[in-house]
Amino acid sequence: MNHKGKLYYTISEVAKQLNITKSVIRYWENEFSFIRPHRNSRGERKFTAETIRELRIVHHLIKEKGFTISGAKKELESNKEYHLKLEKTIEALETAKMGLQLLLEKLD
Repeated sequence: MNHKGKLYYTISEVAKQLNITKSVIRYWENEFSFIRPHRNSRGERKFTAETIRELRIVHHLIKEKGFTISGAKKELESNKEYHLKLEKTIEALETAKMGLQLLLEKLD
């Protein structure tokens, strides 16, 4: 998801990007104290790029690495900065990849 130009994303948009259900996002919000989306006047969750980044880290640990909730909590208590830097690096590489793909399309 391109985080440039858009400040807030709905829970549906985030769920689609991460390929998980909205209920999983709500559950993780209850389990991980640092996941705190903004809420509008109607109480709807609005996710910033930073909150999405945090969700992607949790998603990676639980869905891809096989951590339990408690295991992911422990990992993030001791290594959250590492995971944030890693996620930012991955985002930068994805952006560069998209740019290179666009350049290749123009060359064809």
